[in-house]
Amino acid sequence: MRNYKRRRENDPGEDGLTSKQEEAGQGGARTSAFDPKLIEPYVVKDPETLAVNVAKAVENLGKAASVWLAPRERGEIVDPLSEPMTELVKTMSKVAEYWMSDPKRTLEAQTHLMAGMFGMWTKTISRFSGDATEEPNLQPLKDKRFADEDWQRNPFFDFLRQAYVILSEWAEKMVTQAEGLDDHTRHKAEFYVRQITAALSPTNFVITNPQLYRETVASHGANLVKGMKMLAEDIAAGGGDLRIRQTDTSKFKVGENMAVTPGKVIAQSEVCEVIQYEAATETVLKRPLLICPPWINKFYILDLNPQKSFIKWCVEQGHTVFVISWVNPDERHADKDWESYIREGIDFALDTVEKATGEKQVNAIGYCVGGTLLAAALALHAQEKNKRIASATFFTTQVDFTHAGDLKVFVDEGQIGSIEDRMKSSGYLDGSKMAAAFNMLRASELIWPYFVNNYLKGQDPMPFDLLYWNSDSTRMAAANHSFYLRNCYLNNNLSQGKMEIAGKTLSLKDVKIPIYNLATREDHIAPAKSVFIGSALFGGPVEYVLSGSGHIAGVVNPPDKLKYQYWTNGPVAGTYEDWAATAKETPGSWWPHWQAWVEKLDNKRVPARKPGGGALNAIADAPGAYVLARV
Repeated sequence: MRNYKRRRENDPGEDGLTSKQEEAGQGGARTSAFDPKLIEPYVVKDPETLAVNVAKAVENLGKAASVWLAPRERGEIVDPLSEPMTELVKTMSKVAEYWMSDPKRTLEAQTHLMAGMFGMWTKTISRFSGDATEEPNLQPLKDKRFADEDWQRNPFFDFLRQAYVILSEWAEKMVTQAEGLDDHTRHKAEFYVRQITAALSPTNFVITNPQLYRETVASHGANLVKGMKMLAEDIAAGGGDLRIRQTDTSKFKVGENMAVTPGKVIAQSEVCEVIQYEAATETVLKRPLLICPPWINKFYILDLNPQKSFIKWCVEQGHTVFVISWVNPDERHADKDWESYIREGIDFALDTVEKATGEKQVNAIGYCVGGTLLAAALALHAQEKNKRIASATFFTTQVDFTHAGDLKVFVDEGQIGSIEDRMKSSGYLDGSKMAAAFNMLRASELIWPYFVNNYLKGQDPMPFDLLYWNSDSTRMAAANHSFYLRNCYLNNNLSQGKMEIAGKTLSLKDVKIPIYNLATREDHIAPAKSVFIGSALFGGPVEYVLSGSGHIAGVVNPPDKLKYQYWTNGPVAGTYEDWAATAKETPGSWWPHWQAWVEKLDNKRVPARKPGGGALNAIADAPGAYVLARV
């Protein structure tokens, strides 16, 4: 019975539709007969004005094309689109080879597709002919892209939607059911299919999106005029590459309404500034707190505004908070590798903390790749008998990259070699490349909705601090980025005890200090299972905590917002699935739970400290100069 149900979910029945498609309202049995009044909003009432505006839109599109072509004609951009397309074609050709190599398999694939299409076509014809024998069911669809009711009510758009869903599901099955693919090729193929189907969704085109069609008719094409103007502006802002605006950037300024927790820059190296924040309590915890953020984005994700600031909250709990603000590297930093970032970043910050407070030990926090660097530093410190970090907290940090998610799609010897060749000339990887990769991981949320709203609807995006931070990308120093890709994503050296830094081979088993390891349930960058597996690699006690939401919102979750939840389940043991199945759920933020964990380690307090103490003078007010450098 179970096998029959599974087949029925994925294989078409007599009507040519799978049970999943029927449940999603993709069968005509759940739609009403055709009502001619439904076409009224789509009738052009002022063709002359529409024609004029379409001409203006085409003119603006021509300007966008000129802005795109200009830097390429000048030789300033030599990164052709052919490179990723070549990778896509090479990957998908391996899938096609499986299905085309055997005539029987080719027929099977065609039959599966045609059965679904024929069933859907038959029911659509019945609707156009006025067959009202079926009861309508216009319940909202789960896919937010098809929220407009005309995706079901209007038979033309209903047909497009159903055809798209059937084709998308068919394309996905062609990958999942193809045999003989290695795991990496299959992963890439699944990723590329999702990118293609997301791009070709009928919601992304004026003629095939009912809401866009109606708005274009109602505004006589004025939306397209403004949209194409915005397209030209965004290509110009990207220096010849499209930089889709996801928020109103005019509403934010770092140091004025973002990253405003009071503090001072008290030290500076070639790779970082060290910020110490002013105390907000009369007494503070004796052991200072040092935060090591990722260098792929800027540190102020932890200090977006006073309401969301983890840094401000920590200060208010009595921590003396120090934060590493990484430099936005250029050609001068080409040779800065992981050893440089440890010595001139983490170790430099530890020296600064000791000078400013007199304390020889700190509690440390590492976020994402900043946490991976911190873990490597801890393993190196263990061999060097350096005990200055007494406890470590990791936010969404991977030390084992076996299950590293969709970012692994971009990592193989050929692609890394191509990235390294690109970095040789400049000494760094442009931040827009990483930003584009991260956006592709969630293209249906971070690319296409903004493409539609900005360029087809002609709407300005709403101000959103998180998306402003997301667009404030940073460059990656060549040596540092190459080391990261090869040692973590490609070869997984840290987890296997093979990573070499400063002439030493690192082992995480040497790390005996207490660790608080935070994962987020919906993380697409550092999956919760990947973080869980990494927890078992350390040699000391590990508190694994799972937070609701994703890579950012699951971390930046102030207690007073009463959002999400977190799970705990004692020591890390067994599989992630078993741990999660029996974990205890607690509503709200994990921040107080972490604070209790820190204070249980050491809750001694001393009088509040001033930035720099008596040993170091302030260089600048927080957030400093390094964070202000934009790509």
